[in-house]
Amino acid sequence: MRLDLTPYRRSTIGFDRLFDMLESNARAATAENYPPFNLERIADDRYRITLAVAGFSRDEIEITAQQNLLLVAGKKDDKAANANFLHIGIANRSFERRFELADFVFVEDARLNDGLLVIDLVREVPEAMKPKSIAIKTGAPLAAVESNADATKAA
Repeated sequence: MRLDLTPYRRSTIGFDRLFDMLESNARAATAENYPPFNLERIADDRYRITLAVAGFSRDEIEITAQQNLLLVAGKKDDKAANANFLHIGIANRSFERRFELADFVFVEDARLNDGLLVIDLVREVPEAMKPKSIAIKTGAPLAAVESNADATKAA
C-alpha cells in the first residue's frame, strides 16, 4: 500500500517531519515484523512497549534513545550456527526495531524478564511549555499609567 500525502503537503506548512514519518512507517509496515511487539497506553502520559525477544540475553540487546527516536537492536552471535538442529522454529536472528517518539517522551525504564523486553516511556512536558492561567486585571495598562505620570511631571 502506498500512502500519498501530496495534497496535504501542498496546503500545510511545518508538518514535513510528520508526513515523512507517516510515509516511512507505511513503507516499513510491509517489511519484516520481527520481533513482535505490543504498544500500550498505561496512563495519560505513560506508555509501554513490550517486545518478544525470546532467546536474547541482556548483553545481546541494545536500547538507544535519541531525540524523537527509540532504537532497539538485538545482535545474535553465531554460536548456535554449528549446532545440528532438526527443526528451527524459534527465531534466533539479529533485529533492529525503530519507534518514533513524540516530543518530550522519554524512556523511564527497561527490563528484560521471561523473554519479554518491557520499555516504559513517560511524557514530561517542561513547565515553560504547559498551559498557564493568566490573571485578568482592571484599570489602565501599566504603560499608560507611566506615560501619564511622565507627562504630569513634565508639565
